[in-house]
Amino acid sequence: MIKYFLIRKFIQSLSCIHRAFRYTPNPRVMMTLLVKDEADIIEDNLLFHKQMGVDYFIVTDNGSTDGTLDILEKYLQKGWIKEIINEQSVGYEQKDWVDRMIWRAKMIYHADWVINADADEFWYVSSGNIKTILANTRANVLCCQMRSMYPEADTPFWQWQYATRYIEHQENYGLSLYSLFERQNKKVIHRTNGYLQISMGNHKVKMLPQISCESDICVYHYNIRGLDHFMRKVINGGRQLEHHKGRHGGRHWRYFYQLYKEGKLMDEYEHIIGSYCYNDLIHDGYIFEDKTIYTFFKENIINK
Repeated sequence: MIKYFLIRKFIQSLSCIHRAFRYTPNPRVMMTLLVKDEADIIEDNLLFHKQMGVDYFIVTDNGSTDGTLDILEKYLQKGWIKEIINEQSVGYEQKDWVDRMIWRAKMIYHADWVINADADEFWYVSSGNIKTILANTRANVLCCQMRSMYPEADTPFWQWQYATRYIEHQENYGLSLYSLFERQNKKVIHRTNGYLQISMGNHKVKMLPQISCESDICVYHYNIRGLDHFMRKVINGGRQLEHHKGRHGGRHWRYFYQLYKEGKLMDEYEHIIGSYCYNDLIHDGYIFEDKTIYTFFKENIINK
């Protein structure tokens, strides 16, 4: 059955190869979102990306219990979200669930380009519209830089004004193995024509044929939003990964979940964000000012 499905995908991609690299003056852009208990950020994510040029969304909700579904239903009624897939699996088959959304975006909603995102990612381009880049490229995969934002306690995430840089020798600061200062793998945006398979974490994609290029799109990442949020995320993610049918992917969450089971996660937290050496990290340039998202929200969302 799986072999048949892969052959079918290959044949379908081959059939549209002649359209793989055409310029698309007004591309139809869809964003897929995989969410679980993201009520604190999901509405702002939708508002931001609608402003940034995303036409529609497909969302897979994996058993949210915090009000996330109520927010999603609101934007389903508005027509922004085309479909909400209620996924109740206790495992974490992220790659399969995203792949399902991509194929629906392609075959049912006729999207030209797909952005596969998480609720804590904000895909930004300085022109203010992602379509300006997508309409002027013959590539079918665009690689996008990631930038982690530094959490500011008791402040709405969009008001955070500091980002982090990669530290090659994190042991010099006593940081966690998987800190906010680890190397960030790029994310990809891709066309639907020629699509074959997305990778775990949406960092790579297989296309037929494939032409990739770098882009000016930067993904601002709000993956740690305070200790309580981090603890909930580790517990939820760790339990799901224990049921995951594969052992690849989610290395950092497996690491954190093991610390949680050993009762060491709270002590690890300050080594993840580097709070005990904050001034040194500022002085050495590893925490730096970046008001990009703060300014965008003030000018385009909050004051409207």
